[in-house]
Amino acid sequence: MIDRYSTPELRALWNEASKYRAWLKVELSAMDAQATLGEVPREAHTELVQKSQADPLDEAFALRVAEIEAVTRHDIVAFTTALSERYGEAARFIHHGLTSTDVVDTAQNLLLDASLALVMADVQAMHAACRTQAVAYKYTPTVGRTHGIHAEPMTFGLKFLNWMATLDRDLERLHAARERVRVVMLSGSVGTYAHVSPQVEEMVAVQWGWKVALVTNQTLARDRHAEVLSALAIFGTTMEKIAVEIRHLQRSEVREAMEPFGAGQKGSSSMPHKKNPILTENVTGLTRLLRGYLLTGLENVPLWHERDISHSSAERVILPDAVQAASYAARRLTGVLRGLVVFPERMLKNMNDLGGLVFSQRVLHLLIDDKGMAREAAYGVVQRNALQSWETGEGLRELLERDPENPLNAEDLDRAFDLQWYLRQVDHIYARFGL
Repeated sequence: MIDRYSTPELRALWNEASKYRAWLKVELSAMDAQATLGEVPREAHTELVQKSQADPLDEAFALRVAEIEAVTRHDIVAFTTALSERYGEAARFIHHGLTSTDVVDTAQNLLLDASLALVMADVQAMHAACRTQAVAYKYTPTVGRTHGIHAEPMTFGLKFLNWMATLDRDLERLHAARERVRVVMLSGSVGTYAHVSPQVEEMVAVQWGWKVALVTNQTLARDRHAEVLSALAIFGTTMEKIAVEIRHLQRSEVREAMEPFGAGQKGSSSMPHKKNPILTENVTGLTRLLRGYLLTGLENVPLWHERDISHSSAERVILPDAVQAASYAARRLTGVLRGLVVFPERMLKNMNDLGGLVFSQRVLHLLIDDKGMAREAAYGVVQRNALQSWETGEGLRELLERDPENPLNAEDLDRAFDLQWYLRQVDHIYARFGL
């Protein structure tokens, strides 16, 4: 991911030196288990642990691996060669009985685990921002829209409650996906444990608090990674849903809410009046990437026989990019939610601009329930007057008052056009969230 759309924590986590430190953690954990089993000298493991702590793998080491790999054309061979150069004779016991993907896949799981923890923290921060706004606008009336058309009154806070509920589900999916990759694979070539004891894998898993992959070939099955990308892509759709709503509310014709606009910010190089929803548009674009990464992740699942590396090149791009795009977009959108500028007066104006059409269902029900009209007849009365209101701009109530087929009196119409009647269940909905 380019620096523009990455976060400092994830940028550091996925750089080359960090990757090699993850590889070394896998190697040393396996070596520790092998030393306990008497398969490699304990002294060699102790020496390597001490040297790796005193002289951790850094960018210089990463450059040296790249130099060696230019000759070997094999990243793990280059890695183990560079380790021997750096840490000496004891490094010859590294990678004992393992195959490359044991190290690469298990270490990649370490990076994904740490990455998903960061993304989940970002989701929780967004959830908290929605909660704050839900409380602030709990009783703020606005018009609900279906198909982009005014439907009925609601409160602005309900939008945030809806997003909170969706984010709760996103957290559940991300947690499940994270658990799916918290597995250790140290089974050797084609997964037979011919050169490494299954106990090594089991001991490392216990040490980390992870699970073992019950059976593998020479790679960890890629449905796990597809699940991670799926959870990230679905979270992306949540962010896009929120972003698109804010973009719509910021439209000049609507102007019910807008992104924060900073001091000194410029909306256009040529039109000084512009305040554009650039932050939420940016979020929308990044979520498209997340869906694209998922498609590649799904295509990575079917590999040839026990392994091929058609997935490898793609994963070097899509996995770090996906978690970084998700984290960056989440932080950007959370900032928008926290600083959202809201115009309650404009919400009321927009609701009233259609002359009471948003109260049509209440009128319909009073005609049926209180006046005993057949539904079809009642619907005809309300729709006829509503369509005339659309065409002429005259208020629905005024039209109903003049309609001889309407049996509702002034008191009935007061009840029908009572905004608070539509908001009477708000407390009940909020109670489900403990608010």
